[in-house]
Amino acid sequence: MRESERLRFAEVDHTADIAIRAWGRDLAELFANAAYGMACQLGRADHVIPTHEQQIELEAYDLETLLVTWLSELLYLLERDGCVFTEFDIHEITGTRLQATVHGGPAVERRYAIKAVTFSDLQVARTAHGYETTIVFDV
Repeated sequence: MRESERLRFAEVDHTADIAIRAWGRDLAELFANAAYGMACQLGRADHVIPTHEQQIELEAYDLETLLVTWLSELLYLLERDGCVFTEFDIHEITGTRLQATVHGGPAVERRYAIKAVTFSDLQVARTAHGYETTIVFDV
């Protein structure tokens, strides 16, 4: 794992699935880092050449549901368009709404086939340095 990836997320041991811990100074950075962490589980995110841009607008019941919906939308776009998204411009984020532009390209050296983003022990926690969460992916 490259040093720049360590600053954004970390892989977490999990018995049956895969998990990452992501953090950010604010919600926008947390959501971007969680998405980048997921992209790194899918394949070589650092080798993706962004050739595709997608606008995303989402609403959800609460912050945790918004995070699962965000990552699930990125997985759907991977299946639909064959793109792994690695750059995230989050224009607006609240506890229940997200508006972003994402950039990505064809998947390079697939690593895991993630079936779903789970709610398993999911909690977005406020820390002294911003926000942190652990996300479990069903593979």
